[in-house]
Amino acid sequence: MIEFWTWNTPNGRKISVALEEMDLPYAVMPVNISKGEQFDPHFLSFSPNNRIPAIIDPEGPGGQPISVFESGAILLYLAEKTGKFLPADLRARVPVLEWLMWQMGGFGPMPGQVHHFLMQPDGPAKEYGFTRYHTETQRLYGVLEKRLAGREYVATEGEPSIADFAILGWAWRHERHQVPFDELPNVAAWYARMMARPATAKGFEVVLS
Repeated sequence: MIEFWTWNTPNGRKISVALEEMDLPYAVMPVNISKGEQFDPHFLSFSPNNRIPAIIDPEGPGGQPISVFESGAILLYLAEKTGKFLPADLRARVPVLEWLMWQMGGFGPMPGQVHHFLMQPDGPAKEYGFTRYHTETQRLYGVLEKRLAGREYVATEGEPSIADFAILGWAWRHERHQVPFDELPNVAAWYARMMARPATAKGFEVVLS
């Protein structure tokens, strides 16, 4: 039983979706970030950057326990552990790694800043911050829209990959970061396709808080 330390955030949802899609048994260990529980010494002992999510797998490599922090690293670990949603062939694997890094480096940090500035008091700082990060978030959606032209999934053919799970966690909050799908038909179709998967849907329904 994997211990899944998390909260109801886009990064947390990436992992709940992956765990469900990979059919791995897990127990949710809520970390209430609004109360500062991410700074608890026990949590910091395996998630030193005081961020969720993190996992502890009692049956790690060689049958020994292992902890993993950072959502991208967790996705890679789970994919390697199960042999699912990450191609074994290096040429086929590279696009998955590219789009996973694209999400980790941009399509997450940028809309995350949109969320931050939306909660600030009205004024020049809020206006500047929101405009800057919302513009970049829209650009990233445009990149995703072009990528999905004529494709079912972001980086693979026939079935999704961990890159889809990573990107979906943030696309799930598209309304909150004020990017409607009206002018993003490829993204909209991909989003509906992913959400129609029973395991993915369950990954969004499971209580994380």
